[in-house]
Parts: sequence; C-alpha cells; structure tokens
Amino acid sequence: MNTPHRGVTATLAALRLDDQELVEAGDPGGMLRQIASSAAQIRSALRAAEEADLSGFRPDSRPRAIIVAGTGGSAFAGEVLAAVCGTGTPVQVVSVHGYQLPGWVGAADLVIAVSASGAGEETLALAAEAVRRGCDFAGVGAAGTPLQEMAVRARGAYVPVTVNGLARSAPWSLAVPPLVIAARFGVARIDAPVCEDSAVALEEIAHQCRPSSESFVNPGKSLALDLVGALPMIWGGSLPALVAARRFASQLAASAKYPALAGVLPDVGHDQVAVFDGPFAPVPTPQFPEAEDFDFDSPEPEPDLGDGALIPRLVLIADPAGEYPPVTRMREAAASLAAARGIDVSELNAAGEHPLRRLAGVVQLIDYAAAYLGIACGIDPSSGAAIGDLRDFTERAV
Repeated sequence: MNTPHRGVTATLAALRLDDQELVEAGDPGGMLRQIASSAAQIRSALRAAEEADLSGFRPDSRPRAIIVAGTGGSAFAGEVLAAVCGTGTPVQVVSVHGYQLPGWVGAADLVIAVSASGAGEETLALAAEAVRRGCDFAGVGAAGTPLQEMAVRARGAYVPVTVNGLARSAPWSLAVPPLVIAARFGVARIDAPVCEDSAVALEEIAHQCRPSSESFVNPGKSLALDLVGALPMIWGGSLPALVAARRFASQLAASAKYPALAGVLPDVGHDQVAVFDGPFAPVPTPQFPEAEDFDFDSPEPEPDLGDGALIPRLVLIADPAGEYPPVTRMREAAASLAAARGIDVSELNAAGEHPLRRLAGVVQLIDYAAAYLGIACGIDPSSGAAIGDLRDFTERAV
C-alpha cells in the first residue's frame, strides 16, 4: 500500500537490511554500535554521578524548580527528567533550549547545564546566565571543558561523562546524572536497581536488533521497513510516550533524513487526525462541488500527488502504566479509525513499572529503527551535512 521512498522500494530496503555486509558498509560512522552501547551508558553515567561531589543536593535544600539547559542531542536529558519526575512532583521541571533562561528563573532554582562536548555555545550562554542570576548550578558533560571550568568557578557541581560519537547516540550518558541529582532532592525515584533493570532491558533489545538478525525477527529492522514510503505520524499518550514520540521524529530526521510528525494524545484528536481525510491519505475524503458546477458526465479526477508522495502511517506508543483511561480509549480508537481509512498502524509498547524502564526500552527500539531506515535508504545514519551547513550559513550571516 505504501508509496516507496524515492529510489528505494520496500523489497530493495529489505534486501539491504538482511545482508549483514551491506548493513555494516552502510553504517561507516558506527551508529549501530553506539546504540548498542546504551546499557553501558546507563551504568557508566550512574557511576560517574555517584563519584561526583553532589553533597550540596539534599532534601532540605530542594529548589523551587529544576531547569535543564541543553540543545540538540543534549536536550533529551531534560525531557527524560520531566517524564520520570511526572506531573505529581512538587518541583517544576523545565527544559530550556537556545540562549535565554525564562525571566522567572532565579536564586531559588537549580540549573543543570548539559552538553556532550562541554563547549556548546547555547548551553554555555544559558549556564553563564544562570550563574549571573545566582542559581544553584550543576553541569554534565565532557571533562576538562569550558562547562566544567564554569561549574568550578561558580562552586557548582559537575558530573564528567564520556560520550563516544554523536550526542544523539549517547542519550543515557547525559540523561542519568540529572536523574541522580533529582533523586537526591527526593524529586525522582531513581536508584541503582532501577538503572540496572533499565540497562538489562536495553541489552535485551540490542540483542534482538543486532545487525546479524534478519528483519522478520528483528524489531528494529521490521519497524524501519514498515516506514519505507510512509509519513510516520507518531503519537504518545503519557509523558514518557510523548518523549519517545518526539525522540523518534528527531532520530528519523537525523539518522534517516526522513520527515515525521510527533504528537500527544488527546491533543492530536483536534488537529493531526484530520490528515486521515486529506489528500495524502489512501482514501481521500471526496470534495463535492456545488451542484450547478458539477459535470455528471465527467469522471472525478484522481488527486495528483506527484512521484514519491508519502502515505501516512500511524505509529502509536502505548504506555498503559502511564496513561489516563480516556487516553487509552482514544489510542485504541485511533488505531481503529486509521484502519478504517486504509492507514497502516504500528504499535510500540512501553513495558515495565518504572517510567525510566518504559522510556528506555522504547527509545532503544526507535533509535535502531531510525538507523536501519537510513541504511535501507542508502544513507549513513551518522552523517549530517545539512546540520553543519546551516551552522556555517549562520556564521556567515553575522
């Protein structure tokens, strides 16, 4: 049913993914190896946080709000913290990107600056502003960097982590230390057993999604093949599921250079679901002209979408442990409605009791799927020419 991606048929994509030599050749930057290291990322980041001096963070010094400053691949850390803390936390958790902190941020708040390189321009700007405002301060990033120097001068805490490769391929190296800091305040329930349970789950998924595993038993490859020729509409109905949905859209863009829409239930029921009746749907809703203008002898023309038009595919991230019952009912109804419109549906299940475990499992699968989709389409998942070009064009405009 799906229209193939430009120059790539579903059959060709499957042939590429089921040939281990082609998979390895299509991943010169080693993105799949980096994704497979996710369990090690959790363990090493937890160890780094435990070895860092975080003694200033105690329940009796709990801040009014925790602001996580980060951009690009580093921004994921703040989204994870907000999802794990949930809506019931008495401490507001906010992710900030760009160059400016919200006006209300002040001395009663904690700012955690996260940068894989420790030298990100935007993150350093936010960190400097936090220090000027007298906020409690912590940094997470590479050792011996400007961010660490700033933390030392501000008498703040710093958790040095090692990121091998791109920041977006090392999400847990950067996400775990803020979780540990929040746990010291009693804001998040994170301990070694929870982290280890999540790491074990990541190892299991990495084994299932290994390059040598054929697509019919490899969930990462199977999901990638489902998306060939489709426009993914990725919906989540809980905080962890929404973070995963946004992560999936981001990784599809970065690793496969592939467009996607991300949304949250029930909001998508007021806007994105209308795409089911649009010109890109398999069965577009007929448009009826005025009676006096209708030519009953002329057949209604088929819509011309051009070559390579993408047909929507609904990707639902089910998180029963984190969803409100009305959201669960809407998610199930959305799957039925899509099927009635001829739209294919993929459903990913967030399994586990703790939100970190549920989020980690889904993120591991979607990271693999995005990388495999890139390889299937003949694209190096680690490449990012347009990202660098935009940076260069911006610098020239100064």
